Amino acid sequence: MASIASAQKLTITLPDGSQRNFNEPVTVAEVAAAIGAELAKNTLAGKVDGQLVDACDLIDRDATVQIITPKDDEGLATIRHSCAHLVGHAVKQLYPSAKMVIGSVTEEGFYYDIACERPFTPDDLSAIEARMRELIAKDYGVIKRFLPRYEVIRTFSARGEDYKLRLIHDMPDEVQMGLYFHEEYVDMCHGPHVPNTRFLKHFKLTKLSGAYWRGDAKNEQLQRIYGTAWADKKQLDAYTKGIEEAEKRDHRKLGRELDLFHFQEDAPGAVFWHTRGWVVFQQLIAYMRRRQDQAGYVEVNSPDVMDRSLWEISGHWQSYRDHMFTTKTEDGRALAIKPMNCPGSVLLYRHGIKSYRDLPIRMGEFGKVHRYEPSGALHGLLRVRHFTQDDAHIYCTPQQMDAECRDVVALVLDIYRQFGFDDVRIKLSTRPDNRMGTDATWDLLEGALVQALQRMSLDYRISPGEGAFYGPKLEFVLRDAIGRDWQCGTLQVDMNLPERFGIDYVDEDGQRKRPVMLHRALFGSLERFIGILIEHHAGKLPAWLAPVQVVVLAISKDHASYAHDVAKLLCGAGLRAETDVRNEKIGYKIREQTLQRVPFLLVAGDKERDAGAIAIRSRDGEDLGVLPLAQAVAYLKGVAKAPDFAARQAVLQALCARLGVHFNALDRNEP
Repeated sequence: MASIASAQKLTITLPDGSQRNFNEPVTVAEVAAAIGAELAKNTLAGKVDGQLVDACDLIDRDATVQIITPKDDEGLATIRHSCAHLVGHAVKQLYPSAKMVIGSVTEEGFYYDIACERPFTPDDLSAIEARMRELIAKDYGVIKRFLPRYEVIRTFSARGEDYKLRLIHDMPDEVQMGLYFHEEYVDMCHGPHVPNTRFLKHFKLTKLSGAYWRGDAKNEQLQRIYGTAWADKKQLDAYTKGIEEAEKRDHRKLGRELDLFHFQEDAPGAVFWHTRGWVVFQQLIAYMRRRQDQAGYVEVNSPDVMDRSLWEISGHWQSYRDHMFTTKTEDGRALAIKPMNCPGSVLLYRHGIKSYRDLPIRMGEFGKVHRYEPSGALHGLLRVRHFTQDDAHIYCTPQQMDAECRDVVALVLDIYRQFGFDDVRIKLSTRPDNRMGTDATWDLLEGALVQALQRMSLDYRISPGEGAFYGPKLEFVLRDAIGRDWQCGTLQVDMNLPERFGIDYVDEDGQRKRPVMLHRALFGSLERFIGILIEHHAGKLPAWLAPVQVVVLAISKDHASYAHDVAKLLCGAGLRAETDVRNEKIGYKIREQTLQRVPFLLVAGDKERDAGAIAIRSRDGEDLGVLPLAQAVAYLKGVAKAPDFAARQAVLQALCARLGVHFNALDRNEP
């Protein structure tokens, strides 16, 4: 803020409503000092009439002022932004030929993109962090200067900072720019930044990765240095501990250890499922089939390769063409491997005349889709090019839309609870700038989602402009066992695709009308959901989902035959059971199978064989005692039931009571 030459009285109003009067323009730091020495010591920046500014910025008018300290969210962001600049200072001292590009704040820290002729190594990362700590220890002041455009250009030209000059070129309307001086290092930024490096002590550099100039894979590749920073040591230690725990839970590491899946360059971005991993995959599909069957869905399947024109009609081609795999036939017809299931579902709906009596139609599909993701974005099961969606499309009348939305929300929340996710956040993503349809249609669809959530007394937050191009959506964000958030399921309401594809139903008055189309995925991607589950449970999947539920361990070779017979009995009862009859000590076998996260370990020795019994212990080391075989099988079947099975039994019991049917005659006791 520019100073004025003549002195004037001004009134500063603080957040609590109190006021301070000054006889001349003052900086944010001076306002803090007038309030108290402790506040002045902790001042990072300020908010003047709601605008975030540096502590050194001058206030020359009556204003409302908030002092920003490390305890504020804006203060933490300021610390992280300044740490990004400190990366630049350290890198330029260690590697003078490096070109600084741009840095930014992330949800948990910061990064800086750098162009350097030599690839950085983990050892370089350690050296950069060490130099940053040396610079912080100097407690030097960070100096801000506003300079005219020509002088900024001259400064970076003299320093050979080509990327800074390109950034300036992309801002033709900026006649004056803020430069921040870290001793001999200079960077360009809107700010604010910390007034002194002493605020930056609690940081850690975390990793290296590749990046592209302007985020475009067609541009030159850069190197990105990531870090995290916090207001105090306690917060940094908690974050570091969380990272260490996340590394232990990394689904890629556990996938190898538990023999679930692997990736290789012969099929980049696609999963090679091993037997055990495929069991988990199929158990999820079976679970979702049962839930959808109970909720009145029908299952369909559409082709993987279809005419490109379908995505041109839907509007996906304009948005997703760079992520689609396409080909041409001999006669020149353009085909696409489907990146989503919507057009196929519409064609299935359009096959045959639909009456209002047929609606709602809830059409589920476990559709395999392919999307071209940049190689640098691929990340185990969490980001792949080939994946399976538990997709569903619901076609209903406008009058049915509210009830269908509420049913989907209730279903997704119940399913997440059954997988151990009790903390679920809901985001309402509203109309983007680039969209199809009228404002009136968007008003109706956004209102339907809001009404459904309000009727269910569910909290939500709005993400303006983040809806799909064809309709608003709800996003369901799961918080896992170590506090990380994962966006999984979605619900979108849509009247635009039905219009573009011309689908309809015959109303009770004989008129053809457009249905409302709900797009719904609960797991989202099965591959990604499995990755999340593995990390959430640290590989200890619930007993019903575990690829191997029981291992029977023979104490010695004399007990191998009995162990095999017990395993056959368990398999015959529907359990996934194996044996371990290796010539190893029983303690070794218990440790090995515990590391494999098998839910139940059954030990067979002389005593158990002679009594027709088995000793049971859990993977957590709990001794569950010795049970007769029949009792052991019944117990294990009970604890290994899928969670929806018990709910189905309760529904059947209630229905039997109403119809006068004996429930036990129906109960096969099968998971």
